[in-house]
Amino acid sequence: MNKPSNIERIVMRRIGFVRALRPIISSAALAAIICVLALWGIGREVWVARVFTNGPQSFIGHASYLVYAFEHTHVVVQALVMLSFTSLLYLAREVVHECALPHIFRSA
Repeated sequence: MNKPSNIERIVMRRIGFVRALRPIISSAALAAIICVLALWGIGREVWVARVFTNGPQSFIGHASYLVYAFEHTHVVVQALVMLSFTSLLYLAREVVHECALPHIFRSA
């Protein structure tokens, strides 16, 4: 076989580097980081354990209590909850999209 040239080795090394960085800089990674930061912000603003212990223990009552608690909290907390929920949905969409595609159609 032919020995690869110096240029070919450099190009292939750069291609390998870009392929290694692709999952780290993907939109799914950005969504995960946003979700974690939003959850951290919620934890800084609200004592989450108290919200769950103060509410009723039945499922239906608990769900309506959480809606009531969401409606009567600060705008910052509402925005962080919506941001975390949206980024979590986007992350789930990306994971399903990645797992649902057959390996035949993926680019090499």
